[in-house]
Amino acid sequence: MSNNERPKHPAVSRAMDRRRFIQQLGAGASVLAFGGVYALADEGTIATARAADRPDGRPRIPPGQRVITAIKPMGGEPGEPSKSKYRLKIHGEVDKALELSFRDLLDLKQVTRSEDVHCVTGWTLLDARWTGVQLKTLAAMAGVGKQARHVIFEAAHGYTANLPLREALADNVMVAHKLDDKPLAKDHGAPLRAVIPDLYFWKSAKWLTGIRFVSRDAPGFWEVRGYHNHADPWAEERYA
Repeated sequence: MSNNERPKHPAVSRAMDRRRFIQQLGAGASVLAFGGVYALADEGTIATARAADRPDGRPRIPPGQRVITAIKPMGGEPGEPSKSKYRLKIHGEVDKALELSFRDLLDLKQVTRSEDVHCVTGWTLLDARWTGVQLKTLAAMAGVGKQARHVIFEAAHGYTANLPLREALADNVMVAHKLDDKPLAKDHGAPLRAVIPDLYFWKSAKWLTGIRFVSRDAPGFWEVRGYHNHADPWAEERYA
C-alpha cells in the first residue's frame, strides 16, 4: 500500500491512525494528533512518577508512554445520555441476572480511587480520580457462576471489550460515573463507563450497557481488528 492510500474499512483506518500516532510521538511540550493537542506534563511531574514504582514493583509509567495533563476522549459513538432512561444489564454465567437503573447504582457502595490511565496511542494520564462501583460488588450481587472465566463489557452500538475474570475482580476495576469529582462528560462515556487501569484504555468501555460473565473468551471490537487480546501496557501488548 502506498503512502497516499488509505484502507477502505473505517475500523482499519482508525487502527492505522493509532499506529502512526505511536510512531510519531516525540519529545516536546505537546503532541498534535487526532485533531487536538496533547499537552505534555511538566518535567518535574514526569520525573517524580518515573521515580515511583507501583505496589507490584512495576514502574508507574509503562514503556513507550508520554504523560499528558488531561484525559483524551478518543472518539466513539455515544449511547443514550439520559440517566433516567439508563439501564445496566448484568448477565451470563450468574445466579441472578440484574438490570440496574442509574439510581440503583448510586444506592450501592461508592468508591473513589486515583488511578493512572494508559492509552495504546501512547499517552498516560496520572491520578485520574474515578468514582463509581467496584465490579466485584456487582459480581457478588449477581452471584458469578463457577464456570465463569471471562468478563465481556458491552457498550453502545455493539462495542465490546473482554478481560479475564481474575483481573476484572481486582480492587481497582470499577464502573464509574464521575471523573475528578464531576459527572462523566458525554465524550468520556456518560452516564457510565468501565475503568480497568492496569490494561490499555480501550478495554475501559465507554457508554456501558452490560456486563456479561462467560465461560469462554470472546475477543471484543478492537481485539478482532488486530489489537492484542490482553493489552498489558508494561508488556507493550498493543497489537496481536
